[in-house]
Amino acid sequence: MRELLHDAHGRRISDLRVSVTDRCNFRCQYCMPAEGLPWLEREEVLRFEEIARLVSLLVGLGIEDVRLTGGEPLVRRGFPALVAMLAAIDGIRDLALTTNGYLLERDAGALAAAGVGRVNVSVDSLQRDRFFALTRRDALPRVLRGIEAVAAHPEVRPIKVNAVAMRDFTEAEIARFCEFARSTSFQVRFIEFMPLDGDRAWRPDAVLSGAELRAAIEAIHPLEELPREPAATARVFRFADGEGEIGFVNPVSEPFCADCNRLRLTADGKLRTCLFSLHETDLRGPLRAGADDGELAGLIRGAVWRKELKHRVGEPGFRPPPRTMSAIGG
Repeated sequence: MRELLHDAHGRRISDLRVSVTDRCNFRCQYCMPAEGLPWLEREEVLRFEEIARLVSLLVGLGIEDVRLTGGEPLVRRGFPALVAMLAAIDGIRDLALTTNGYLLERDAGALAAAGVGRVNVSVDSLQRDRFFALTRRDALPRVLRGIEAVAAHPEVRPIKVNAVAMRDFTEAEIARFCEFARSTSFQVRFIEFMPLDGDRAWRPDAVLSGAELRAAIEAIHPLEELPREPAATARVFRFADGEGEIGFVNPVSEPFCADCNRLRLTADGKLRTCLFSLHETDLRGPLRAGADDGELAGLIRGAVWRKELKHRVGEPGFRPPPRTMSAIGG
């Protein structure tokens, strides 16, 4: 019987986030500077076959859920072909995608046919001018069309809309997002602003906490909490009258490290055991040097065993990782 991945803290590791590119067609203020960031060279980025081999190996070690991220994954040429390669791996229970939605209208049919099971779309404002101010792209109508395009495929469920919550910005979005959640089948989730921005401008008082958001929403619509699944990142609430769902992902104010089950594979083949890891394990180098599956599995097991107990955001001496969010993968 295979030995499943566990870390030194007794947590079973079963979730993998795979960044397929560090490139993005948006310049969101909480993520990267207006001028962008230096991109990886093409030869530094894992090829589809390399991603598929590593994912297959990790699934053999107990990974069950795989989420594809970026950067913006849909800017990677031929991306649906990678989805199909991964969907064919026996043992993946859930194959998901996180996207900014800009190219989703173009690719929705191909992604559904390739095997994407569920989709998260980043939408930080439902007002066109404010969406432009935050993302530096006038793209809200196109993103909303993309959401509708993927929703036309009933095999892709659920579809979630993610909004990064930032003080002095998101407060004005609360009522609109509530009505969006209540009038559609899409779950809206607010994610606390984390110290992973390219401008290194994060500060604690810029975080609009999940508790504050929940209080503001309950002043308009009473909420009922739904049971939390083990290792889930979000606390999910249903509107008390039964219309729609709202989720809160609170990594800063309510860390969920105790039952974290996640690993991250960067676009250049580094294994990260925490979003805020200061250290990485190189898998691309050994892979390209001819390492066999046993050698790669040994590297993975060693990295997982050293997985951090918690991320320490907000504690004295906390240091943000050298990589920013777009280079890590959401």
